[in-house]
Amino acid sequence: MKSLINTFRAIFENKKLILRLARNDFRGRFAGSFLGRIWGFIQPLVMVFVYWFAFEKGLKAGAMNLRGAQNVPFVLFIVSGLVPWFFFNDALSQGNVALVEYSYLVKKVVFEIRILPVVKIVSNLVTHGFFIILALVLFALNGYLPDLYSIQILYYSFGMFMLCLGLSYFNSAINVFFKDWSQVISVILQVGIWLTPVMWDYDAMAAGIPHWAAVIIKLNPMYYVVKGYREALISKLWFWESPRQTAYFWAFTALALFFGTYVFQKLKPHFADVL
Repeated sequence: MKSLINTFRAIFENKKLILRLARNDFRGRFAGSFLGRIWGFIQPLVMVFVYWFAFEKGLKAGAMNLRGAQNVPFVLFIVSGLVPWFFFNDALSQGNVALVEYSYLVKKVVFEIRILPVVKIVSNLVTHGFFIILALVLFALNGYLPDLYSIQILYYSFGMFMLCLGLSYFNSAINVFFKDWSQVISVILQVGIWLTPVMWDYDAMAAGIPHWAAVIIKLNPMYYVVKGYREALISKLWFWESPRQTAYFWAFTALALFFGTYVFQKLKPHFADVL
């Protein structure tokens, strides 16, 4: 618990530095390219188009019937799943290599390295915010105007931020000593997008698979977030209407934060020597 408290204290005390480093990180990610930071928005847009074209035009996926909503256009269904997944995927991938990329700062005795995973996650909020706005516009054009339920996007985004933070502390610490860990995380994320109901509906899938498999799918914390985005934008349901899933998600996130910061703190004295 002490490691978690000290971590949040360090984040609060260095919040201005985190924002400055996150801004520079986002800019530097595309430094030297002709379009620069625009690539941060083009790449996810292309992926949305590819998935939409492949499923709706190629596989003839029609309108979706969700809890509380009927005949939802497939493009809205898939966008509401991809927007949170893109953030989770990018934040986790980049948070994993935070210490390696900023090794020159890790070796500085006076620098607070506990803020580095946070920098990576915050830098991805720029793109995430853009896609939330884009999604709201797309939904409005299809008759789903923003309302009070839509405010829950901030709640689910915050939950996803905290989840990524806990996982990134653990992953970034392990990655210093086990270089293949980045590849492991990459494979997990590639499989994870298909195990998370991003491009398929859980209720429809659960009817055709064993009960134990349906339960395992719900244990994926991103199931809660993706479902939450759709309930906020489409089904118009509040998060407290799913008390068990809400309690499970925050228990999992709290455990990830506690364990992640604990491992990070334990391995911290050896980072500079290895890097």
